[in-house]
Amino acid sequence: MLTLALNVAAPILTYNALRDHGWSEVAALLAGGAWPVLDSVVHLVWRRRLDEFALVTLAFLVITAVVTLLGAHSARALLVKDSAVTGLFGLLCLATLLAPRPLMFYFGRKFATDGTAASTAWWNGLWQFEGFRKTLATMTTVWGVAYCLEAALRVGLAYTLNTDTVVTLSPFLIYGVLGGLVLWTSAYGKRAGRRGEERAAAAAAARG
Repeated sequence: MLTLALNVAAPILTYNALRDHGWSEVAALLAGGAWPVLDSVVHLVWRRRLDEFALVTLAFLVITAVVTLLGAHSARALLVKDSAVTGLFGLLCLATLLAPRPLMFYFGRKFATDGTAASTAWWNGLWQFEGFRKTLATMTTVWGVAYCLEAALRVGLAYTLNTDTVVTLSPFLIYGVLGGLVLWTSAYGKRAGRRGEERAAAAAAARG
């Protein structure tokens, strides 16, 4: 709930309130953009340790800050900045398909284990199974393509709609895509898990 408040409601309310008080579009966008940064900082402080997930969050905080400083010359540039960040995440997902482990391997380990040595070793051990590797590669591909397309769509909206409309639509598009990906990932992961169990049972029966 806090994440939704800081990433969806707060930026929209801040932008509209400041515009009503005579702030420029650029200044209002910069002020509203501070809320998602605050949300990321809160999560980093709450975890109190840097794992792969926290490092990705920290990296995108830095990317966001750099892109904002370099591109904060107009309201449109600031709107495109948000698309650049999610687009870079999509490209990162796709790039890790060439690495020893795709990005969703680390995200899955973050959310599917309790962080103990035993559960981490269990998750790492699953990498030996072809079905597990294929599942994570597919998830990483879908997330990467989805965020590249989402970024391209939001860039298009920034150049075709007025700033007020894009400020309202953008958070809902961001979290709509995220929600859809989370639901798909959960359903796909469960189906893949059932298929893996069926294959293991069939192999055990064949050996017996």
